[in-house]
Formats: sequence, structure tokens, C-alpha cells
Amino acid sequence: MPFVAHFIDAFASILGQVLGLYTWVLIIRAVISWVSPDPWNPIVQFLCRVTDPVLQPIQRLLPPWRLGIDISPIVAILAIQFIQQWLVPSLHEVALMLQ
Repeated sequence: MPFVAHFIDAFASILGQVLGLYTWVLIIRAVISWVSPDPWNPIVQFLCRVTDPVLQPIQRLLPPWRLGIDISPIVAILAIQFIQQWLVPSLHEVALMLQ
């Protein structure tokens, strides 16, 4: 069982880091959207490709035209924070119990 415990622990650590990095990508996308970026810029295209799958479902639930602003990045970041605060520590505890 130590192999499974180490695998779960490593997965939880990597998941936490990936979620933290994705949070920064969402923040960068939101900040760049304030300055009317060039849509042909490769960095802007990358940010859109990476964040649109998460932001578009939220935008369908909370359309920007109703609120006046797009709060989908805030909602996505809050969801990521919830996962980081709940799921990652839970996986670490599971790994500890399996050792």
C-alpha cells in the first residue's frame, strides 16, 4: 500500500500546483482583457484556448450583458480555490491513512 499512498500524495501535490498555475493564467487573461488585446497575438490566443473551456460554461450561466461585467474569472477562481482547499488536503489525508 505504500506505493498507492505515495502516488495519491504526489498526485495531490501536482494537482495543487497545477490549480495554482491555472489561477494565475485566469488572472492574466482577465487583466489582459481590460486593455483590448490584439486577437492575433499568440499569447492572447493561447490564453483564450486555455481558459475558454472553463469560462464559457460560467458565462452561459451568468451572462456579462445582464451584470454589466464579466465575473466568470472570479467564479472560476473561487471554484479552483474551493478545490484546492477541500480536495487536495483530502487526498493528502487519504495518502496518510494508506501508509
